[in-house]
Amino acid sequence: MARTHLTLAALATTAIPGLDVVSAARFGAHGGDFDSALLTGRDGRHWIIRAPRTQAAESAQSADLVALRALSAGVRTRLPFAVSTFAGQAPLGQTRAVVYEFVYGSRLPISGYGLETSGSVGRAIAAIHALPTSFVADAGLPVLSAADCQRAAQSLVDRSSATGLVPVGLLDRWQQAMHDQRLWQFQPTVINGALDADSLLFADGAVTGLLGWQELRVADPAQDLRWLFASPIEAVVEGAFAAYRSVRGGADLQVQSRAMLYAELDVAKWLLHGTEVRSTEIVDDAVTMLTELSDRMRTDVMNPLAPATMPTATVDEVEALLERSERLA
Repeated sequence: MARTHLTLAALATTAIPGLDVVSAARFGAHGGDFDSALLTGRDGRHWIIRAPRTQAAESAQSADLVALRALSAGVRTRLPFAVSTFAGQAPLGQTRAVVYEFVYGSRLPISGYGLETSGSVGRAIAAIHALPTSFVADAGLPVLSAADCQRAAQSLVDRSSATGLVPVGLLDRWQQAMHDQRLWQFQPTVINGALDADSLLFADGAVTGLLGWQELRVADPAQDLRWLFASPIEAVVEGAFAAYRSVRGGADLQVQSRAMLYAELDVAKWLLHGTEVRSTEIVDDAVTMLTELSDRMRTDVMNPLAPATMPTATVDEVEALLERSERLA
């Protein structure tokens, strides 16, 4: 049963002694993983309170709190946007409600990105990847090598292959990428790990905040960039990567190539999710998506997932597939 915004407001006053709430409103989509409310204090400050509705949501919230504590004030000064700050918590049955200082800005669907917006996104992601890796290790969060990331991708390909539902041509494409060592020559960086269009907040076309840090780690920077290929406008994707490279330089020449690979492998994840939960609907949808992707690749046989040719694999190859998997997840 969903908790009302008034119930959440009362919990917030327990979580933050002295908080005087003068208004409260439901925040976020109804029926999501969290019950959330936007609160306004008598002093004019704004707060967000979130109560998980599932065990998975509770685990994600706990991981997010660990990451927010690791993002110290010194680390945050290196970022060109705001990050949530933990303010307090209150027990709620077998779980807890958590209050955060409100991060100002509005969500923007990726279909609404323009060139100015995409440039701000590219620079924001680059700033995350430029953070020192030491604070992640000091917090006991995962630190993966390039070889670790390659093995994880290979495992995903192998498990999806074992279903017998991935088109042969697509498997060949992925396997070639797995065995091309040039693709995997990169320096791991700090990554958000859970970044997608819903993570970002904007004002006047610029990124003002980034929500959801539960997958903070040191790993492949391309993982934070794969969602960009869901854009319906290729110039937006290229603009984001150009802005990213303007900050990060040319140290990782294949980052866009691996991002495209990860975008394609997200469809394989959708297939595996369907098999794990025994959902015929999800499996059938994933198979359709994989078949469509395979058909697109067949018409572009001169452009495999390889360093020399990868950037020419256009947005049209995966944008519709990613949008569908995000909508059904």
